[in-house]
Amino acid sequence: MGVAVRRVERRTRVWKRLLPPVLTLLIFLLIFRRIPFGKLLETLQTADYPRFLLLMLPNSLFYFAWDTLVLALLMRWFHGPIRYRDLLPVRAVTYVVSILNTNLARAAMALYLTRQLGTPFFQIASTVIFLTLLELTHLATWATAGMLAFPTKAPKGLLGIPAGFALFWVVLLLYARLDFAPWRALWSWVFRVFPRLKIPWRFRESSIFRTFDQAPLKRYAQVVLLRAPMFVVSLLLHFLAVRSFGMEIPLAEMLAFLPIIFMLAALPITVAHLGTTQAAWIFLFRDYAAPSQLLAYSLASHLAFMLTRGLLGLIFLPRAYRDLFGSLRPGPFGAGKVSLSSPERGLE
Repeated sequence: MGVAVRRVERRTRVWKRLLPPVLTLLIFLLIFRRIPFGKLLETLQTADYPRFLLLMLPNSLFYFAWDTLVLALLMRWFHGPIRYRDLLPVRAVTYVVSILNTNLARAAMALYLTRQLGTPFFQIASTVIFLTLLELTHLATWATAGMLAFPTKAPKGLLGIPAGFALFWVVLLLYARLDFAPWRALWSWVFRVFPRLKIPWRFRESSIFRTFDQAPLKRYAQVVLLRAPMFVVSLLLHFLAVRSFGMEIPLAEMLAFLPIIFMLAALPITVAHLGTTQAAWIFLFRDYAAPSQLLAYSLASHLAFMLTRGLLGLIFLPRAYRDLFGSLRPGPFGAGKVSLSSPERGLE
């Protein structure tokens, strides 16, 4: 039985590794069946790159600065004071790691913050997961508004993503905050039949749910609202930058469809979020520009955003490495003894 289980686990890991590159390749094969490669090169050659970079580089820098600010606020709310500048290295380096593996980047961030604050790893991991889910909620909220504003232009099936996400939140909060778990009766029966399967501890009591359980409900809304400026700035800069590739896309349509693109790009199903982003640009804005223009712009903007963040990561990498593996400052509340009883602590 053990050998068979290990074989199944190995096959599952292989499929998980192969699926993103295979799916990315398949999407691009479908795209280039419709758009000749020569047409793409022609569009790339005629673009106004000085204007494009003048808009895209500030977009990446503002994203980095504001993203770090949101992280700093969460750390102060839930774990104690930490300087904004001390979070810049880890925030930048996670951008580089996320190109290879998003979950690995989040784990690296949690480890860095654990060492810096002297707080147990799973307490920090709880806040990192909390932030990640609210980042997705922010995108899903904007995307839902866009799909409802233009219901005939967005695939109806896409509404299932925010709907499923909302259901996930309901189940998670009922479990984390109220210990509502109707499936527990079924598990109890399974454990009685198979006593060796019985878990010696209650999963809900682990530190991974700590932030979800103890954070005031207003914090959920505050984090979503805090991320709004990042989207608004990105929206305005993309609205201006598409003109560098000879396109004119109305601001209302950009407001409606850009969050859908960002939401699809956030799904960890392709390599470096490529493929899904380009397909979404071509499909959603097909009435306002040629497919070759949309493909060229989506590739250029994606590459500019990724390379800028990667460069920031390389600049801060020595500092992050020194902070993580060199001398570490002691945690402000003592190792592993941070209190969440007052979520306001750290803002005073």
